[in-house]
Amino acid sequence: MKFGEQLSKSLIRQYSYYYICYDDLKNDLEENLEKNNGNWSQDLETEFLESLEVELDKVYTFCKVKHSEVVRRVQEAQEQVQHTVRALNSNTPPTALDFDILEEELSDIIADVHDIAKFSRLNYTGFQKIMKKHDKKTKFVLRPVFQIRLDAKPFFKDNYDELVQKISKLYDIVRTRGQPVKGDSSAGGKQQNFVRQTTKYWVHPDNITELKLIILKHLPVLVFNANKEFEKEDSAITSIYYDNENLDLYYGRLRKDEGAEAHRLRWYGGMGSDTIFVERKTHREDWTGEKSVKARFALKERNVNDFTKGKFTVEQAFAKMRREGKKPIKEIENLEALAIEIQYTMLKKKLRPVVRSFYNRTAFQLPGDARVRISLDTELTMVREDNFDGCDRTKGNWRRMDIGVDWPFKQLDEKDVCRFPYAVLEVKLQTQLGQEPPEWIRELVGSHLVEPVPKFSKFIHGVATLLNDKVDSIPFWLPQMGVDIKKPPIKTNINITRPDRDDDDDDEDDEDEEDAALVNAMTATGNTLDIEERAGNYGSIEGPGQTRADQGADEGASSNAAYYRRKINTARNPLTRVCYKVAGLFDHYMNGDQIVKVPKGTVFDTQVKAPPGKTICVPVRVEPKVYFATERTFLSWLSIALILGGVATTLVTYGSTTTMIASIGFFITALATIIHAVLIYATRVVNIRLKKAVDYEDKLGPPMICTFLMLSILFSFFCNLV
Repeated sequence: MKFGEQLSKSLIRQYSYYYICYDDLKNDLEENLEKNNGNWSQDLETEFLESLEVELDKVYTFCKVKHSEVVRRVQEAQEQVQHTVRALNSNTPPTALDFDILEEELSDIIADVHDIAKFSRLNYTGFQKIMKKHDKKTKFVLRPVFQIRLDAKPFFKDNYDELVQKISKLYDIVRTRGQPVKGDSSAGGKQQNFVRQTTKYWVHPDNITELKLIILKHLPVLVFNANKEFEKEDSAITSIYYDNENLDLYYGRLRKDEGAEAHRLRWYGGMGSDTIFVERKTHREDWTGEKSVKARFALKERNVNDFTKGKFTVEQAFAKMRREGKKPIKEIENLEALAIEIQYTMLKKKLRPVVRSFYNRTAFQLPGDARVRISLDTELTMVREDNFDGCDRTKGNWRRMDIGVDWPFKQLDEKDVCRFPYAVLEVKLQTQLGQEPPEWIRELVGSHLVEPVPKFSKFIHGVATLLNDKVDSIPFWLPQMGVDIKKPPIKTNINITRPDRDDDDDDEDDEDEEDAALVNAMTATGNTLDIEERAGNYGSIEGPGQTRADQGADEGASSNAAYYRRKINTARNPLTRVCYKVAGLFDHYMNGDQIVKVPKGTVFDTQVKAPPGKTICVPVRVEPKVYFATERTFLSWLSIALILGGVATTLVTYGSTTTMIASIGFFITALATIIHAVLIYATRVVNIRLKKAVDYEDKLGPPMICTFLMLSILFSFFCNLV
């Protein structure tokens, strides 16, 4: 879709007069070029620049006025909420209707914040598009010049975090009728008989504000220090990941080896933070019965260098804690044991700073209730901290000091920094066995706002991107970084709407009905995973993977129907294709599924292919039962070979001369079965042991044995006739 069409379909009706006149600018550009036979003069350039200035002033002024209006409305709502809460203990307490009116007012403010954020993003894209079109058609370079004007009137850089936090607090008070949940923000982590599920998603920058506003209507923003005014650096989280020159920790975490560790030093806030957390993350396979754990202890910043070098002992680190006696002895001993193990690993494996990750986190959770916790990391950036290329970036320190939390770190060389293009959403659910997650969570993760990326790791992505020349294997998501994850918007029950929206507009009603039908079609299967994402969760793949066009074709079809469709489209043998069609029709008749075919001429926009010299590492879950299943399959093939061998022996022993000749076919079939079974078993065991992401399906064995057996029977029948 062209941007002009996108703008006309996406603009907010009430703000329509304040958008950039993109079509007018484009038409003026093309008409002036046509009048001058494709030549562009300085006078035309000046005229076009003046038109852009007028549009910029219009957009900037409107954004500034609307932002001020929203701030004022939030302040007024805050006063109304405070007045209503104070009246709870009075002789005339507020009614439920009073709280409903406040909730509607806050919902309207939330819609305003959503609209102005959408307005600014769309207009910024419009200015970028028209500058690109101008530079391409006129050969005049306008983008660098006008970008300075854009930066001078940065309507697109408005930060809504402070507003989101204030609105969240007010909405939580109103929603709970003046009785918000209180408690320790970290509580709930020690409850037993719970299943904890963590999933990660990418969020397009255009959807970040909308996503925050949707979540805060269900969960409040988690504030650790409610007595302190919000500052931008309060949400900053920085981690320094350690590894050695062989990148042992990187490969262990990439392959998801049992017991693979990640070591990092983390602090919250700005560079002035004095408390540094030393953390160790350990991966555990499910079949071990243990859970992956993250353990940490705190150090003062002045002691970190000596601790990593072994000069500051564990006894010194915990001497003060023992003297104060504020924690149980058992807990202190556990922390000491952890510190000893981490210090020993750092010295033994010669770990040093490798990659820094920086992001601003907005967390959503009910205080004292860890059943649902959602975090959204924005401005994610990875920075090199290593000295593998001969440049000592940390200068012997445990972290480099030429940057802080001053995102986007413009002072760094481009080779030293990776600015991640998306935000990262992490949903942590802690539900009882058999209990479903909340409905709004399911709708959120199945919506167009997020893109599921299982097992995404900031550490792995940073190393694979910044140290690309040192790594041989890369994560499965890296080759698809160039694919835009933004999807067409659809309406769901979690969409942001105004409580007083006009329901009398016939056109709008028709659009709502169409959108509702589209939602029913698209959310039937939810936000499905790509094939490489499914492999990251459940199995392995090899070669080109499913594309986003494949995924779109799968929507609306059941998993069985999608399976048969892919098999039909990828089958090379015509007989095999016919078999899959018959099986698919039978499955459709039994289950009512629909086989969806990819239209002819469909162009797939991406394929999962490793760059030259690299391999894509897809974590393959290997449990003990996998080896047992492989052995059972091998023994089953041997049992078939024994039966065929028994038939051959019987024909030789008790048959005539003719049947003795016929037994040769059964003997050859039995021998071929044994040889094939041994080769397949040996290959599978090696691949499983090496956790190779290959196709474990036996495509040759069954048809080969069936063919030999059929020929043997026909040969025996022919010999008896003769």
